Amino acid sequence: MKKLISIVICILAITGIQAQDITGSWEGKLKLNGISLRIVFNVSKTDKGYSATMDSPDQGARGIPMNSAAFENNQLIIEYSAAKIKYTATPVSADSISGTFVQFGQSYPLGMKLAKTAVAPPTKHPQEPIAPFPYTSENVKFQNLKDSLTLAGTLTFPSNGKNFPAVILISGSGPQNRDEELMGHKPFLVIADYLTRQGFAVLRYDDRGTAGSTGNFNTATTFDLANDAEAAISYLKTRKEINAKKIGLMGHSEGGLIAPIIAARNTDAAFIVMLAGPGLSGGDILLLQQELIGRTNGMSEKDITTTREINTEIHKIICNNPNNDTVKAKVLNYLNSVPEKYADVKKPEGMTTQQLIQLQTSQLCTPWMLEFIRYNPAPTLEKVTCPVLAIIGSKDLQVPSKENIAALTNAFNKGNNKKAVVKELDGLNHLFQTCTTGAPSEYSTIEETFSPMALKTISDWLKKQ
Repeated sequence: MKKLISIVICILAITGIQAQDITGSWEGKLKLNGISLRIVFNVSKTDKGYSATMDSPDQGARGIPMNSAAFENNQLIIEYSAAKIKYTATPVSADSISGTFVQFGQSYPLGMKLAKTAVAPPTKHPQEPIAPFPYTSENVKFQNLKDSLTLAGTLTFPSNGKNFPAVILISGSGPQNRDEELMGHKPFLVIADYLTRQGFAVLRYDDRGTAGSTGNFNTATTFDLANDAEAAISYLKTRKEINAKKIGLMGHSEGGLIAPIIAARNTDAAFIVMLAGPGLSGGDILLLQQELIGRTNGMSEKDITTTREINTEIHKIICNNPNNDTVKAKVLNYLNSVPEKYADVKKPEGMTTQQLIQLQTSQLCTPWMLEFIRYNPAPTLEKVTCPVLAIIGSKDLQVPSKENIAALTNAFNKGNNKKAVVKELDGLNHLFQTCTTGAPSEYSTIEETFSPMALKTISDWLKKQ
């Protein structure tokens, strides 16, 4: 969910320097809340200065050109405008640099070293379909008239037949493209291919402000993104290939929050599928997530307890102060009043206590995060009357299955929705991969993109609808 795991999932760009010669391949790891992404920058000398390309092996990206690379006054500055990234660094030694990585206004410390050997290739993803496809695949655009933006996506449907039932895929947190591409995987591409082969039409689209879609993702909240998905329903109703009475929504993670928001207010949603969609409030989700991921990553119980105490107080401040213009100052004041609690907490390499306080404040006080922490989905879930399939992996550490399955079941029972099915899928993580621990650090190392068991569960349920 959007910063359920505060991770940079769009393309990353960084480079490196040496005091005398900055050319070469530089490698570093960006570590964010349990996720570690390898970044490699290939720096070359040009007639006009320097140029750089980026490899992100864990995301399957190689040779991406940076907009600019400059080394002046013992400072390296690399920028990549498409992902709103800026990296500023200075030399530490002949083969290392230390700097700050900034994306969408949030800063993270990041050091890099000169790569002495070739970086390992990305994990293979054998489930990814390869063209030509045995169905029709069409690039489309549709309008969100309410927010005055255009969304770009891909509509797939069987080559033979008509009046197809349709599924709209709604992505998880962060600016995602139509394939929900992250950690080298393209789960929405795999899901769309599978369901289309099963006789369904599937629409997947780039989030606003991402890839081919217009708009500003940075200022969007969950309810703004719900408007985008609702616009997708309106668009499909205009397509002659689609059965307008059988259009449903399938949302992953934050998309699993969005689908019931729409279904509760729009009868055009014939069904919804929640893939790791939460039943608990955002604040409760974050507290559980931080504890489970921290413990899996070897965080001490003392640090886990301290972190929970701090975040519990922050969430109280946010929930008790609905004015977003003043809440940031209140959060910052609280954190500055308890710096001793940070004294023994393990921090990212190179980060001071004050930098950690500033980073946590900026992450928690975005419009999206403030709304997420305050939002309790239960009242909305109780209003959903259409058929629902809600599935969560037993090893999901981001939307923990035990607590959320109980909350989802309670909400649907309270709303007397007898067409709601809630299931735990054994051995799967937040991305519905067969896994060992469920830790986000495993995501990029697993070849499987989306469990065949989960795909069959979804398809079998959809066919019954």
